[in-house]
Amino acid sequence: MKLRRKILLAIILLVFIPVILMGGVSYYSFAHAMEKKSSHFYWISLLESDRKLKFALNEVTTISNSAITQDVIQLTLKVPEAGVSYETKQEIGKLFNHPMITSYALYSKDQLLYSPNEFMALDELNQQSWYKKMKAAEGRPVWIGPGENGSIATGNPVLIQARVVKDYYSLEDIGALVIYIKPDILDQVFWEAATLKQGDILLVNTQGKIVFDKSGEHIGEQTSFPFLLEGYSSSKGYYVDKYLEEKSLITYLPSHNKDWVLVAITPFKLIASESLSIRNIAVILVVLSLVSAFLFDRFFIRRLVSSIISVVNGMKRVQQGIFVPITSRLPADDERDLLVDGFNRMSTQINELIEQVQTEQNRKKEAELQALVAQINPHFIYNSLESINSMAVLQGNKSISKMVISLGKLLRISISENQELIPLQMEIEHVRHYMDIQKFRFEDKFSYDLQLSDSLKYFKTQKLIVQPIVENALYHAIEPMEDSGMITIRAEEHGNDIFIYVTDNGPGFDHVTLLNMWNKDWGNLKKYRENGVGLKNVHERLRIRFGGQYGIMICSSPGFGSTIRIRIPKIVS
Repeated sequence: MKLRRKILLAIILLVFIPVILMGGVSYYSFAHAMEKKSSHFYWISLLESDRKLKFALNEVTTISNSAITQDVIQLTLKVPEAGVSYETKQEIGKLFNHPMITSYALYSKDQLLYSPNEFMALDELNQQSWYKKMKAAEGRPVWIGPGENGSIATGNPVLIQARVVKDYYSLEDIGALVIYIKPDILDQVFWEAATLKQGDILLVNTQGKIVFDKSGEHIGEQTSFPFLLEGYSSSKGYYVDKYLEEKSLITYLPSHNKDWVLVAITPFKLIASESLSIRNIAVILVVLSLVSAFLFDRFFIRRLVSSIISVVNGMKRVQQGIFVPITSRLPADDERDLLVDGFNRMSTQINELIEQVQTEQNRKKEAELQALVAQINPHFIYNSLESINSMAVLQGNKSISKMVISLGKLLRISISENQELIPLQMEIEHVRHYMDIQKFRFEDKFSYDLQLSDSLKYFKTQKLIVQPIVENALYHAIEPMEDSGMITIRAEEHGNDIFIYVTDNGPGFDHVTLLNMWNKDWGNLKKYRENGVGLKNVHERLRIRFGGQYGIMICSSPGFGSTIRIRIPKIVS
């Protein structure tokens, strides 16, 4: 077979068939991507809905938490035989004064003690399906939705919170509290949930009963989702199955309430409709590729065959390690000769790259050898510090012992910690050890205050971002002072970010000084701490790691001290 026909056949095999495969794969990949994108969209919507649901339910829980610890309720339940006076009823009513609470009832161990409205008797309460769950919760609130408590059938749906009330001092059971809440609290959460057209979001309990749904059409109905079965994955997920006789994408997410699961339903035809344009484009591309193959043969292949043969021969020489340029008989005036010229340049560049790689490999081996020679074993440092600490303790020098211990802990974070992200508590602890070491040098020259709330301790941050700022404040602000200085480090929560403030009462500086310090050439700086490199280093590392909106902000004025704010994102893991 002639080379021209081989090339034409190759074009058909390498272009036409791949285009068909590409079209098919693109169609199915796009359909799968749309399915995954939709599930992710719903997962975010479910996550946000669960967050709002938790917030809404916690508002009522806060009221009941406060109420059951009040003396008026504790005494009423402890001494039920005394009855409930008018004044007591007024006081109890104030405790449950909330627009979403429609009614409530207090039960002693043997009777319904008080309710402002008609309420179920104690015997009826004991027969409720959720009564055992309430008793097993040992005082924690139990939530029963409209689809679970049977109120949807009465035409007056309510959300119920039930809990055992315990003695404030002995923790013995002294009664029970049942609160009826308007279902509007669920309406507000689910109405704001994002859904595609004809989509729905359900709140289902672990028994498969629909507690609540956005459409309001299926509350109380029984379902049989497979993720509710024992042994099924309890984490978020999605799958395609029939729901109400219609093929649908079903996305689920366990709620913060372990008895509930959030479920999003999307008709699959809505997702598939997005892929039709990709299918049509694939068909058009197949036809165009076939026509292009024959046109390409007619107007280009015949001229290119001779050059291809020359390039193939040249490639055979390259395989043998011979980089000899192809000699062109005609001047380069079209694509055929440009191909030959390009091969010649490629051959020359490959030869040069091979030499460069060999040179780089030699340099790399030399650098690795130097790194091995210069490597310091951290365990040697720690063992040496332990020996110094032991000697200091034996000689009764507690100051040296404390300083060595602080230095050891400081080095463990600086040298031994391999990961870049560490808990904020560890970063602040690193600063504490640094300040303790500096206290030995400066003695009463300065004092410091570290403020970190428990809620922020375990958020992750980049390592060594606070200590350089503190060091800068110590040497630029505190050291030149005649009076005693003060450095305060505190962390605050702002939305999805954490702000760390480093404040000193030093002499401060103007913006001109700051700009001069910030714009210095790092390469010519002799001392790290004396030229403000720490500030810029921290700022650049934060910007590279987390993005342009993160970093440090400097506030200072002559005579009023300085405050440096470090902004980092909330990272859990």
